[in-house]
Amino acid sequence: QVQLVESGGGLVQPGGSLRLSCAASGFTFSMYDMNWYRQRPGKERELVASITSRGGLTNYADSVKGRFTVSRDNAKNAVYLSMNALNFEDTAVYYCNAGRNLITGRPANFWGQGTQVTVSS
Repeated sequence: QVQLVESGGGLVQPGGSLRLSCAASGFTFSMYDMNWYRQRPGKERELVASITSRGGLTNYADSVKGRFTVSRDNAKNAVYLSMNALNFEDTAVYYCNAGRNLITGRPANFWGQGTQVTVSS
């Protein structure tokens, strides 16, 4: 049974930091690119950060470049999103997503349940 379980969300003041975690199980984690998406209130879900299956390449949305860092630990079947200098626009539900398979190139499209991040003073 495939599971992606996010954790680490919460309430933070502007300028603060959070680190999200996503624990994966039920599939060969190291064979998949992993993504973090977010859905802000009243907005469509958007891709925030991506990391390739071996962790060699990362990519970020322009809105988070220089503030967010995506990383993974294939030994622990986990992917992380470190978020710094948070602002009100970062308030969203953050989702972990398993993307492209290294071998087949096909997207797995597995999703977690999401974790709420609220930036408020």
